[in-house]
Amino acid sequence: MTQPIRILLQTTIPTREDDWSIARFSLLQDYLASLKDETGNPLCEVIARDRQTDADGNDPVLSTLGNSDFDQLWLFALDVGDGLSEKDCAEITAFHQQGKGILTTRDHQDMGVCMCGLGTLGTFHFFQSKQQELDESRRCIDDIYTKTISWPNYHSGRNGDYQRITPIEPIHELLKNPNSPSGRIEFFPAHPHEGAVGVPADANNAQVIAMGKSLVSGRPFNLAVAVERTKDEQGNLLGRMVAQSTFHHFVDYNWDIEKGCPSFVSEPPGEGMKENPQALEDIKTYVRNVVLWLRGFSIE
Repeated sequence: MTQPIRILLQTTIPTREDDWSIARFSLLQDYLASLKDETGNPLCEVIARDRQTDADGNDPVLSTLGNSDFDQLWLFALDVGDGLSEKDCAEITAFHQQGKGILTTRDHQDMGVCMCGLGTLGTFHFFQSKQQELDESRRCIDDIYTKTISWPNYHSGRNGDYQRITPIEPIHELLKNPNSPSGRIEFFPAHPHEGAVGVPADANNAQVIAMGKSLVSGRPFNLAVAVERTKDEQGNLLGRMVAQSTFHHFVDYNWDIEKGCPSFVSEPPGEGMKENPQALEDIKTYVRNVVLWLRGFSIE
């Protein structure tokens, strides 16, 4: 590979010190920057930023994304409805229509609901106020401990702990890990109230690849959806996509609890990630796999 993969890590909230701003994804940024290709050159070039708005309410980067030279967008949708303008959504769609790869993630309840403006791209996430889970029996509180957060809010464990994932057979290449005893990724970071992802009935090019299990209800829930390239109605070959149930799989606090969190986080933390080094290596391997898979490369 001669040119590094250009990745935009983008939140949908403005920069605020006491929030989940992009600065709290520093370990992800550093890891991506450390990756090398087969010749020893940097695999990735990373730009990480929070949302900004111009006089018309558009983000200057997202609203021109279709004309950019980025190869991938990793969108951390952390708002509750105002994180993307119509022009932002149109340009993200244009980016996707060029065959570029996209990862989308959010969290509980209506966090990231702005993605409902992304058309097909947003249909793999389910919220409370709109685009709810297809199974009506799931439209209820799972995490019963944090009273200020409502459904969907699947409790996979404490921040700082890990969860054992259940891969869907046949195991998707995104879950390969040759350095694991099982040959696959076994752990993701845990979180007390993950959001909901899934496959709409008409999405024949998508599949759930991994599931978690609630420590409160015992109920299984989807952790990640992989979406293969397909042509849209206009004949555009859309890029690959990954929809992830929570941004906490990627944020500093859930990789290293000592990195700290915003003051509004009230749940007691765990230390599982610190105690089990394989858990951190698994999520890092998954990140590398996502980079390669979104770009269309095979995963060794």
